[in-house]
Amino acid sequence: MSDSDPSASAIASRDPRARLFRPSAAALGGVAAIAIAALGVAIWLRYGVIEQTQFGLACDAGLGSFLCLTRTAVSALFENEVFGVVSLAAAVLALIRPGVAVFAFGLAVSAFGVVLHNAGLSGLAAALLILCFARPAA
Repeated sequence: MSDSDPSASAIASRDPRARLFRPSAAALGGVAAIAIAALGVAIWLRYGVIEQTQFGLACDAGLGSFLCLTRTAVSALFENEVFGVVSLAAAVLALIRPGVAVFAFGLAVSAFGVVLHNAGLSGLAAALLILCFARPAA
């Protein structure tokens, strides 16, 4: 390559502001912990609270526990696609301006949405979150 090659000079003098979004190891560990915790809570809510027949019958009969209130609230949220819409909004925001906090929030809500019957929008949000790694860091 010669000194007059514009591609060589562009590669040699990369702008530090064009650095891609890459969370540090500690931040990535925190994001992974948040995602695994959200996935665990979502699985517990779906299979341990919402889909339990005996628990559903007890809540429908008038049991006024905190878990019955949680079951009703989560059921209303996933029936109205709230998890999918919120995860998609967070993923678009993270794609526009990548940051660890928005990325972690989008990943956690996306995990909730995939487990709690909002898989279409939440899957799209997860794909957009993967694309965040190809964007310049904020």
